[in-house]
Amino acid sequence: MDMKITDIRFTDLAGTPFHTIMMKVFTDKGIIGYGEVRDGATKTYALMLKHLLIGENPLDIDRLFRKIKQFGYHARQGGGVSGIEVALWDIAGKAYGVPVYQMLGGKFRDKIRCYCDTDVEGKHTGKEMGEALKKRMAMGFTFLKMDLGIDMLIGVPGCLTAPLGFLDIYKEEDAQNIAHPFTGIRITEKGLDVLEQYVADVRSVIGSDVPLAIDHFGHLGTEDCIKLLHRIEPYNIAWAEDMIPWQMTHEYVRLRNATTVPICTGEDIYLTDGFRPLLEAHGVSVIHPDVLTTGGILETKKIGDLAQQHGVAMAIHMAETPIACMAAVHVAAATENFLALENHSVDIPWWSDLVYGLPKPLVEKGFITVPDKPGLGIEGLNEELIAEHIHLDIPGQWEDTSAWDKDRSNNRLWS
Repeated sequence: MDMKITDIRFTDLAGTPFHTIMMKVFTDKGIIGYGEVRDGATKTYALMLKHLLIGENPLDIDRLFRKIKQFGYHARQGGGVSGIEVALWDIAGKAYGVPVYQMLGGKFRDKIRCYCDTDVEGKHTGKEMGEALKKRMAMGFTFLKMDLGIDMLIGVPGCLTAPLGFLDIYKEEDAQNIAHPFTGIRITEKGLDVLEQYVADVRSVIGSDVPLAIDHFGHLGTEDCIKLLHRIEPYNIAWAEDMIPWQMTHEYVRLRNATTVPICTGEDIYLTDGFRPLLEAHGVSVIHPDVLTTGGILETKKIGDLAQQHGVAMAIHMAETPIACMAAVHVAAATENFLALENHSVDIPWWSDLVYGLPKPLVEKGFITVPDKPGLGIEGLNEELIAEHIHLDIPGQWEDTSAWDKDRSNNRLWS
């Protein structure tokens, strides 16, 4: 089918729950593909690719991905490539009249299990977190996640050892940019007692039947991570997430070999090649890619298949709009070893209303039904609602980007 990309435009959206950037890729056939740049990134990562895509056939998804993938990187820097790739799949599905999952080889499931990431504001007890999680269960969620880490211990005497004064600036950006093993922060036995009691109190409220994953441990070295994991082993944790930077493959092997708690990471990793070292070294039990980081839909599917070859399950990170959510839904439907999909927007009443064509609410009793409509299944965007939630610090909505059409770059990696 002959088709050409004619334009790419963006709008910055706040509060979904994070700052995300919605994308439209226009074609000369009138088909519009919807994509998204992940929270924390800039649309410049996608704009810089525009001159490589204008005039190209959007149906040549793999060829175009190989053309632009060198301009992405790990963490938020993969957002431009990934968001565009999602929009290309949406266009292809609409052009051929089939859902994305069908183009990925079909589906393994009709409904996608969501896990509900739950926060409780301010100082609180494990019992209070348990009650918040129990409300999620009452909504139909069958898989839960909460935070547990040194943030709970800062200011509590006798719980942490650290270079004097460092904990006072721990939340500042310069301190947060120090990788976990290099901070000098350690948990005392008293601190471990506090964290273990917190988990015990949560379990006393929600029971032991429901899976409970844990995230946001803080910047700790491997040794203290192992000490904490030993304390929480009796509470049957679904996985411990991002305990140390994902690049530290051998440290992940140490973690996994030292505990019965499943070890998980992946939301900041770009491309299948980024996941390969962790999987081949057997450093994780669960991977946790984000479609808007990995390189997009097909790359996430490939990552899931690679993980399955190593006996590893795939959960999917997702804290964006329904566009990224539906991209993840199609990947989850088409990947056999899928476990659960994150949803961080349960408490945002207008989240599902950002798009047209999908059920309302999109998450029903803890599951999302896989749509059979073409592409992602999104028929249109609610422009009025989007206008109400555009990022106030960033002017413009779907503003002209033609200044990027004539940019130039040498994108060949060999001489």
